[in-house]
Amino acid sequence: MDGSLLLRIEDTDLQRCTPVFEQRMLEDLAWLGIKWVEPPRRQSAHFATYREVIEILQDADLVYPAFLSRAEVQDIIARHEENGKLWPKDPDGVPHYPDDDCQLDPGVRQQRVADNEPYALRLNMKAAQQFIGKELFWDEIGMNNESQAILAKPEAWGDIVLARKDAPASYHLASVVDDEIQGITHVVRGRDLYWSTSVHRLLQQLLGYATPIYFHHQLILDDDGRKLSKSRNDTAIAELRSAGATPQDIKKMIGLAD
Repeated sequence: MDGSLLLRIEDTDLQRCTPVFEQRMLEDLAWLGIKWVEPPRRQSAHFATYREVIEILQDADLVYPAFLSRAEVQDIIARHEENGKLWPKDPDGVPHYPDDDCQLDPGVRQQRVADNEPYALRLNMKAAQQFIGKELFWDEIGMNNESQAILAKPEAWGDIVLARKDAPASYHLASVVDDEIQGITHVVRGRDLYWSTSVHRLLQQLLGYATPIYFHHQLILDDDGRKLSKSRNDTAIAELRSAGATPQDIKKMIGLAD
């Protein structure tokens, strides 16, 4: 199949995304024999574009400022669960954001913003789904190019963050906008982002964007079955390479070997 492989530097989190991590990633991909069209699109260079898209959603009354701190959210959840009720969590195990800020009086909300209270911008999931008014699906392909229609369940994520002070655009928003701008037809990424596609389908529908075809490959896991993580100082591809692993070995680990 003809096509071009595009690489994207998803560096919207300016504190966690460092030049060192980026360089290691590029070296790993080059060692694996992956070639891409230069230069990669760098998301941190397009914050103004993402802001314009957020404004479209704001104009449709689908976005609200979320003021609750982490401590306040934890307190609300704790009081709720004192009565034996479970608080909903997203597919990654993160508790849903309470609806307190979503229900704020518009005047109070505007005043708090005017007073420069810190806040994140969140998508009103219930309002967004009512705006769409229908079920959404995406096409997932497998190793043998078989295709399956997957029902999207964006409500499982609650009111997702679209932007915050330290990350002017979320992964969900920026990746959806970039897919549209770059004319992406096929998205290849790790299995840990499988259910994130539900959110992406919702955003695509809200914004009138095209929907790519998706392929989610297996992850390289540790001995406990968890995905490798920089925060836990897990073994990187470079260390596997130093230990004698070949590119073919890595492909086998993620289910892409012939």
